[in-house]
Amino acid sequence: MTKNELRSDNLADLYKTVVAPEILKEFNLDNINQVPKLRKIVLNIGIGRAKDDKKFIETATNTLRKITAQQPYYRKAKKSIAAFKLREGNIIGLSVTLRGARMYDFLYRIINIVIPRQKDFHGVKIKAFDKDGNYSLGFDDQSIFPELTFEETSPVHGLQINIVFSNPSKQLTKAVLSKFGLPFEKENK
Repeated sequence: MTKNELRSDNLADLYKTVVAPEILKEFNLDNINQVPKLRKIVLNIGIGRAKDDKKFIETATNTLRKITAQQPYYRKAKKSIAAFKLREGNIIGLSVTLRGARMYDFLYRIINIVIPRQKDFHGVKIKAFDKDGNYSLGFDDQSIFPELTFEETSPVHGLQINIVFSNPSKQLTKAVLSKFGLPFEKENK
């Protein structure tokens, strides 16, 4: 299967039929279960200083709802902090967790539609892996998602995407994401 034949409805099949066997052979692994599997994708928007701005919260909610087709979960403050003018129960962020077919569909759209729409793009950061091999991707502006109209992108806010894998290994998860087509920046030697 070539990259041109890659469609959103077969990204999970591509993993099973092409990516996992290639990683198994390339890294001389003993068992197919040693190849990292995509477990979930978590999207977060932090409210920050706009915690009292209803329009900002509404825009952030609409953004997550439109790009994931799921209702976001509101993250609330667990305790009051006077220095930040924060009270217990205030909304401080929104979150959506994608699994299964929606997860693979979203990853396909990120790799093939959203990332190519960025200006002056030189690849995603290689250093964005955590110690467990999960990958974090951040966007400063939600307008790069084609699901949103111009009116729905005001006010502008950022978005954090965490791609969570089983089997912690930075090297293996980077190989899996590369085979899916995620364009990593060139390494300086």
